[in-house]
This record gives sequence, structure tokens and C-alpha cells, in this order.
Amino acid sequence: MDAQKSSKEIIQRLIETEGVKTVDLSEIGLIDQAIIDLIPDDIALKHKVVSFAQDEKQVYLATPNPFDIYTHDAVSELMHEQPVFYYSPESQIDAYLRRYYVQDDMLFDDVEDNSDGQNSDIDDHAIETLKSQGEEGPAIRYVNNILLNAIQERASDIHIEPHENKLKILYRVDGVLHNASTFPKKMHPSIVSRIKILSSLDIAERRLPQDGRTRMKIFGRDIDLRVSTLPTINGEKIVLRILDKDLHSLNIADIGLEPELQEKFKKCLKEPHGMILVTGPTGSGKTTTLYSALNYVNTDKKNIVTVEDPVEYQLPGINQVEAKPDIGLTFSAGLRSTLRQDPDIIMVGEIRDLETAEIAMRSSLTGHLVFSTLHTNSSTASIMRLIDMGIENYLLSSSLLMVVAQRLVRRICLHCSEEYVPELSQSKALQKEAHIIEGVKLYKGKGCQHCGNTGYWGRVALFELLTFENELRDLVLSGESQDSLRHKAEELGMETLLRNGLKKVRSGMTTVEEVMRVTSEVF
Repeated sequence: MDAQKSSKEIIQRLIETEGVKTVDLSEIGLIDQAIIDLIPDDIALKHKVVSFAQDEKQVYLATPNPFDIYTHDAVSELMHEQPVFYYSPESQIDAYLRRYYVQDDMLFDDVEDNSDGQNSDIDDHAIETLKSQGEEGPAIRYVNNILLNAIQERASDIHIEPHENKLKILYRVDGVLHNASTFPKKMHPSIVSRIKILSSLDIAERRLPQDGRTRMKIFGRDIDLRVSTLPTINGEKIVLRILDKDLHSLNIADIGLEPELQEKFKKCLKEPHGMILVTGPTGSGKTTTLYSALNYVNTDKKNIVTVEDPVEYQLPGINQVEAKPDIGLTFSAGLRSTLRQDPDIIMVGEIRDLETAEIAMRSSLTGHLVFSTLHTNSSTASIMRLIDMGIENYLLSSSLLMVVAQRLVRRICLHCSEEYVPELSQSKALQKEAHIIEGVKLYKGKGCQHCGNTGYWGRVALFELLTFENELRDLVLSGESQDSLRHKAEELGMETLLRNGLKKVRSGMTTVEEVMRVTSEVF
């Protein structure tokens, strides 16, 4: 121990006297795969030397001992130009090695590898080649690194995009796509094969889209992956949706509802029958809101059944059915069967057609509390959508308890928050509500290492809760226009998405620009 301590002290003195630069690897964001690959696995692990940057003239390496001649000799054989060595503490080098050179059994457990070996139009030799590519060390390591980095970056989706001369990896973080890294195009077949093997897809089918899923444990967390492939002119594009239970609280108190709105929501959830709709575009947090509602009403005295496509999270004590339209188990068919199971509460993942809508509505009138979703821009637009589908006005006015419209906005990064004056747009809707933020200090994130220079970290939901008072039911029954419904709803106290968003701006959660980005289509 004394010799080791002495050696480290000597290195520190040499660093100071020789003027060797230091680098804090923990402050560097995601490193491009092409830069990582400059140092092969065996040399990186043996000599504890890693590459972290490159420009037109130099390659920049980090090591805990920049004076080790054996390290210099090992790397000089790989590169035409002499690299620049930086000092980095051994703990940071080890963290880098774990992140980018991780072995298959270091952080991954319980990977479901259920390839069924299906074939299509490729001969046996080609199939075996694809399988071997997907099971080789480099393919396993690359896919593992893509997944590990995505989890660390809090990504909700991974896009693997083949281009003419390269393979791009993009992560969707806080609702926005970011370029994460680039691979040589030659890695595309092995990466695709590895992902297909993991998600039980037909490894030989490259002409048709496929959908699969797998489950694994990463960093001790249970991660579900939904996998979708799409043939493009440059090869198969893959999108992986990451379903990480640890990132989502399924408690109503944690989804972003202010106390007054929470009470309104809970009051409707306590009703014995009726229908509650959650509406908004894809990726607006509807599923989280629905699951939070189910958790709130979930007791031993209630029989709760859901029909979903797909089941995103398994909820203890709730009977969840996964729709399979290819074998006839559609939402409407599943809903009909559910009604024979003596349910108290029903959740149908989405209302897509008239049959599903009618069954759900009539169920809510016969003693069932029904939850579902729609893809519409606002709460009042949901009513018009259902009428357009063919639902009778009397059925709507009798069955609806509440429509929840929502959006997700990015939260200001607390590490780089600074005061600012927003550029208020000329939107009449914004001008009408501008008094909410007048005279209040407003903040935005200027961008830092913690948030990847975006100025944002995490997301929060905006809500618009339309509750059906008698006056509103009368307007629906008489077939009034959407504008009339919205005017009456606001007159009765409905807080709009914009108003709710500006309140969150006032409290320092987000920015005016974010609120306008997600609510502008409502006006």
C-alpha cells in the first residue's frame, strides 16, 4: 500500500512539474462510438487508457499514468500521429471502462433471449451468418453500450437509423430527439441481428416491419423494451421504446396536478359509474395518468380489468389483458369479454372506432367506472371527435364524468437556472393570459453539463380538467358547437392548458417558450 501511495504521489508531482493537462471524464457527455473504437478493448482494459475526443489534428487520450512508456508504446502502434495524453483519476477511467467496454454479464441480468429461429427468404448459410454476427462480442458490446447510455441519459426511445455511409444512434430525452453517436455502416447488420435475437424477431425477415419486446435488468432496474423495425432504402431502422418503471411514479400526487385539480380528479374517481377520458397527442403522458388513476381506485373490494395495446406496466391486483388484433382480440372484442367478468372498473387503452366507443359509453351507464384515451388537442375537442365517430349526444351527456387534456413540458434545469425576460408571442391567447406572469421573476436554464446544454432536466405535465356540470350536459345534449362548449366550460371555472402552463412558468418549473410549444395547436 505504501509503494502504491508513493507511486501515485510521484505521478502527481510529475503532472504538476511537467504541466500535463487533466481531464474530468465525469464532466464529458456521451462520447461518439467512433472515438471509443480508436482504442481496442484489450489495450483499453490492460493499460487503462481511453480516448475521449478527436479533432482534425489530434487524438486525445486519458490515463491515470500519462508517463507509462508501455502505454505509449501500445497506443503508438495504432495511430499515425502521436496522441495527446491527459491525466484522469483511476476511478474515472474505471467508470469509463465500465460504461463503454462493459462485458455482457457486468450490468445485465435476466435478458430474455427467445429467438425462435424463424426463416423467410434467406438461405440457411446467410441466416447462420446473421445469427453469429448478432452473438459475437462486438455486437453484444455495442448494443449493451447503446442501452446503458440510453438509460443513463434518461432516454424514452432509441432510434437506430441506417444512412448511406453511416449508422446514427439517436435518443429521445424529455421529448426531444438528440444525436447520441455514430457507428460505421458495416456495424448495421450485426447490431440489428443482436436486437432481433433479444426481442424474438425473425432474424431473416428484412422486407417487412416487425414488432417485438424483451425485458432485462440494467443497473438493478427492471427495463421493458418495445422493439419496432421498419425497412428503409438504406436498411432496417429500429426504434426501441424504453419502459422504465423506476422513472414513473404512479401516484396521483406526483403527476403534476395542483391541489385543487387533484381534488377534482379524485372526486370523479370516487364516482360509482361514468366515463373518464384522458386526451392528448402521443407521448403526452396519458398512460401514466391512467395508471395513476387505476392505482388510486385499486382495492380488494374492486374488480378492475384493463384491455391495452400493449400492456406497458404490470399493476399488482389488476387484471390486464393485452389486445391482439391479428387474432381478433381487438379493443371492442376484449371489452365485450371483459363485461362478462363482473368488473367494477374497466380501462380500455384507446377509443379508436365507433364500436369500442359505444360499448365503453353504455358500460359506463350500467354501473361501471370506465377509463380510456383519445388523441385530440383539447378537452372539448374530444366531445366533437366522439360525435364525429357517431356517438349520440344523449349518450355523451349521460355518460361523461370528466375529460382530462394534457401535455408534457420540459422542466428548467436547476443547475443552470437563471433569470430571463421571455419574448412574448403575438398570440391572442397568450396576451389574454399574460397577467398570470406579469411582475414575476421568470427563469430559464442557460445550459450546462448536467442537462446536456439543453437548459432542461425532466418533464412536468400540464392539465385541463373538463368536468360535466348540468349546464354543460345540456349544451352537449342540444348539440352546441365546440366554441360554445369551451366558452361555457371556462365560464364555469375550467383552467385551460395554457393557463395551467403559465402557472407552472410563474412557479419556476418551465418556460413560456415550452408552454407555447406544446399548447399552440389548441388555439
